[in-house]
Amino acid sequence: MRSKFTWMLTLCLAFVFQFSFAQEKTVTGTVTDQDGLPLPGASIVVKGTSRGQQTDFDGNYSIRVSVGEILVYSYVGQKTVERTVGSANVINVQLDQDAQALEEVVVQGYRNATKERSSIASTTISAEKIELRPNASFAQTLSGQIPGLNITTNTGQPGGNSTINLRGITSINGNSEPLFIIDGAPVDEDNFRSLNPNEIASVSVLKDAGATAIYGNRGANGVIIVKTKKGSFNSGLKINYQGQVSFSELQDNDYDLTNAQEQLELERTLSRGVGNGLTDAEIAAFTTTRWEEVFFRTGISQNHTLSLSNGGDNVTSFTSFGYSDTEGILVQSSLKRFNVRSNITGKSNNDRFNYSTNLSLNYSESDEPNNIGGGAINRNLVLGAYQSVPYISPDEYTNGAALLSPLLFRNTPLFLLDIIETFTREEAEVRIIASANASYKITDDITASITASGDYTDEHLTRAEGPESFNALLFAQTGNNTPGFQDQNTTRTFSFNAVTSLNWNKTFGKHTVDASVFTEYFRAYLRTFGFFQRGLNPATFSPGDGAGFVADNAANDFFIDTARAQRRNAGLFSYFGQVDYDYDSKYGFTGTIRRDASYRFAASNRWGTFYSVAGRWNIHNEPFMEGSIFNLLKLRASYGETGNQRIVDAGAGALAFFAAPDLTENFFATGNGYGGANSLFLSQIGNNSLRWETVKQANVGIDFEVFDRRLRGSIDGYIRTTEDLFQDSPVSAITSQNVLRANVGSLENSGIDLTLNYDLIRGGAEGFNLSLNLVGNYNKSEIIDLPGGVESIRNANNNDLQLRVGGPINEVTVYRFIGVNPDNGNLLFLDANGNETENPTDNDRINTGKNIVPDYQGSFGFNADYKGFFLTTQFNYVIGVDRFDFDLRGFQNPNNIGQFRATRDLFRAWQNPGDITDIPSLTVTNRVLGNDSDRDLYSSDYLRLRFASFGYNFPAKFLENTGLTSFRAFVNGENLFTVTDWRGFDAEASFSGSRQFPTPRIFSVGVEFGF
Repeated sequence: MRSKFTWMLTLCLAFVFQFSFAQEKTVTGTVTDQDGLPLPGASIVVKGTSRGQQTDFDGNYSIRVSVGEILVYSYVGQKTVERTVGSANVINVQLDQDAQALEEVVVQGYRNATKERSSIASTTISAEKIELRPNASFAQTLSGQIPGLNITTNTGQPGGNSTINLRGITSINGNSEPLFIIDGAPVDEDNFRSLNPNEIASVSVLKDAGATAIYGNRGANGVIIVKTKKGSFNSGLKINYQGQVSFSELQDNDYDLTNAQEQLELERTLSRGVGNGLTDAEIAAFTTTRWEEVFFRTGISQNHTLSLSNGGDNVTSFTSFGYSDTEGILVQSSLKRFNVRSNITGKSNNDRFNYSTNLSLNYSESDEPNNIGGGAINRNLVLGAYQSVPYISPDEYTNGAALLSPLLFRNTPLFLLDIIETFTREEAEVRIIASANASYKITDDITASITASGDYTDEHLTRAEGPESFNALLFAQTGNNTPGFQDQNTTRTFSFNAVTSLNWNKTFGKHTVDASVFTEYFRAYLRTFGFFQRGLNPATFSPGDGAGFVADNAANDFFIDTARAQRRNAGLFSYFGQVDYDYDSKYGFTGTIRRDASYRFAASNRWGTFYSVAGRWNIHNEPFMEGSIFNLLKLRASYGETGNQRIVDAGAGALAFFAAPDLTENFFATGNGYGGANSLFLSQIGNNSLRWETVKQANVGIDFEVFDRRLRGSIDGYIRTTEDLFQDSPVSAITSQNVLRANVGSLENSGIDLTLNYDLIRGGAEGFNLSLNLVGNYNKSEIIDLPGGVESIRNANNNDLQLRVGGPINEVTVYRFIGVNPDNGNLLFLDANGNETENPTDNDRINTGKNIVPDYQGSFGFNADYKGFFLTTQFNYVIGVDRFDFDLRGFQNPNNIGQFRATRDLFRAWQNPGDITDIPSLTVTNRVLGNDSDRDLYSSDYLRLRFASFGYNFPAKFLENTGLTSFRAFVNGENLFTVTDWRGFDAEASFSGSRQFPTPRIFSVGVEFGF
């Protein structure tokens, strides 16, 4: 009986399981928007459970469900849709736009708003435009993508610093770069090498005073808010991997440099160097060394990111692990990086209490060549790559001692080969960025919040020159048999920022008021310690270790080491408020006022007050607009004042927080006085009236969407006036000082920002889609007035640049070069009266109106996709940049022949009376005057294919039974080609330097998949 019962029970259970499995199945489909375009990252969740999936890059999804269960489809800015699972195995869903959200949420200062209720000028780009691009620093990826944001990178060093300016340069001597905030933490804008770009969810750039006045003392140059990725509520575990391998190479140049035979012919012509006296046969026997191929290389890099995200009813988490190993194109340049991120968000059951934490742990090792840009032939590897004579071979190098005699400039590449073997520069950095936010709804209308954040950096720099190196032996004192040095420095910085707020939000019928009050506290600490050790024992020396240190002794002073240390603190305190009023989503205004105190100023000027007012009119919501072609038409306007308390530009690095802390103080120094007697004298005159630089900005903008959102865009016009510029004002030298640092002068930037997006072809998820985009900015800068009422001030470091009332910042002022005198081969110029002359004077300089700041800059491109294949392009353009080409000047200088490489241009040199040419005689007598002319001033305008990506997203049906929910493969390119009149390696650089490390051309191949 028991046996029979067991058999019947087994049969019954088998039937039940069979029925169950028959009801559970895989449902696939595509999620699109109201225009039929795929929605990547849309959420599909089984209602009442935490089971869910996200759509892939083509809007496709695949999920295991049972018949009768309800699928909930949602996407930011779209209306949520529910579908009940029936007999169909394919469920395609089209989501309509949520009229209340009206597309994306706009990040604006310390609060968010819908697009309709935003009065500010801002631009936001999402993760898809940042991640998986082969740039070690995410700041470089922003180039060309945001109107008004000018980003130039002057180095090819992996993770190197970029110069960032928003709507022009707002300060002459002070810091002019935007404030960066990552998950609520203000961070150093010059150091992103340790951060992983693939962790970023969005970047929002706040431009006008309506957006930045709430940041008061740090908002004058704009604000860039970076938000990192988070998990989603009620979603299952999602695992995503992103990986790519990149190949970097040197960009092209048009210097047309000589080979070995041509170089030797020039030397024979001038009776110099190795070529002097050689026969044709002897010259022909030399082989050419391409030193750029010795000092530069193809850099091979890899980048990997693994992320995990999930969420329940009340908690979400996002965790990522990153590893990057980037090899620079210049030998001895690299960056290795490790990243861990953990972001958690949560809420109470009644949604009154919300919180989030963001923790980023980063470690990087940077190997960076020394003395780049310098003229030291025994230090700068780039100089060796460009200027080394081509008839010397790398095989001629043996060791440093062999180069001491004879000591010849033409052995420059051998000196530098020795540097590669014997010099070490290593930089290790630990960086931790953390923030926590908590808010509590005291009532339905009142919310209290606090955000606390910290940015900690611990940096160790080691420079070591081996005891048997050429440089150590060259500069060793007589009798010093153990030369060399090791220089080590540790820098620790920590900044803490806390914002507390109370918000009241109330709707009365068609009226909505949102009012907030805030306090903000900022504190930063700097601690450094380092030492310089002279004397290294070659038997035990190892870079970074002290085993080879040679101790000081009584016999000589060869090995005296030195120590150094620094301790600085910085602080700011602020309180402020903001009110936003909206009427029926048609009209609204926002007002902000803020009081700031800075440690940089005396008590009488410590506090500054900044404000803004902004208004909006959603014209498309007016009754008279019903049935029009406009889906969105909004007019915005704002005016306000922001402050800049960083009145001295300390250059790159976190030290900028601590620059110029004591300009209000009088300082004295000792030294030789009258008759050589010891004296005490003023070294700095304190200025107690020193105060903030103030930027006043007016902005008028229009946002529009027409033809069922097929054409979308915005246009903004602005005027930014900086007053109380921090400059040196002349004073009587009777005090031993001839300048006083003071707030004098003003400058103005005015221009237009433009963004356009046009869906040329809308084929839906299964068809062909093509969209076009354009980003543009025009900016004009003008000096309004200068210290002492003068009309112009010559640059103290470069006599060919000036500040002039009515002219741009650092305007070029030079002689006018018109060609070569056909009678004698000398250079010809125009004097002030337009007459030809070979000997111009300083009075013959002209105001050219040219500088290195672009008049126009931006990008254009397209995005295309068809049945999983996609192609994206971004062309960057810059117009109105003029730079001195000092590298070309060196290649064309006949005085360098016999020591350094020349250009083939010299074969066009004037030789006989009547010759018409652009290259003067090789024995020209007034060549040096050309250095102060516009002869070497060239346009650096360019059009560059900045980025291109081609790839394939595998459809969900191809991934069934693989365990994968998405998979795509792609190839990318950066800096693929450049159209420009600039002859050098990189038209993008933002200064007239020479022997610089150029940015590379990069190709990469990668995959991304999720499961």
